[in-house]
Amino acid sequence: MMAKAKTKKAESAGKEDEPRAPGMTTIAPGVLVRIAQLTSLSVQGVAGLAPIPGGVNRLFRREAGEGVHIELANNFVAADLYLTLDYGIEVRKVSRKVQRDVARALEDMVGMQVSRVDVHIEEIVFEHEA
Repeated sequence: MMAKAKTKKAESAGKEDEPRAPGMTTIAPGVLVRIAQLTSLSVQGVAGLAPIPGGVNRLFRREAGEGVHIELANNFVAADLYLTLDYGIEVRKVSRKVQRDVARALEDMVGMQVSRVDVHIEEIVFEHEA
């Protein structure tokens, strides 16, 4: 399934007086997953991505990748992020930064509105374990 992303940014990418080329941009769900993964990993305090709970069924969903599950509905994106964090960091502070950064990245890069970003802390990693 491809996400149809008609975006304000795409419509106003050029100058206002320039005509927009006909056509549509589609974005594969895997692209959204990858953006969420890379953005999460860029936040200081995030040690890595954790496996998504759910057993065998998660292996057959295309909207899931390591540590990230994406749901698409009516041009809105909802993300569940499963993370491991470094020991000694402020969990709430890091979680909120991940939520803000992932929402901003998805909105800025693909122009889709984000309905929610849920962060699930699956493990705390000590430095010698990393």
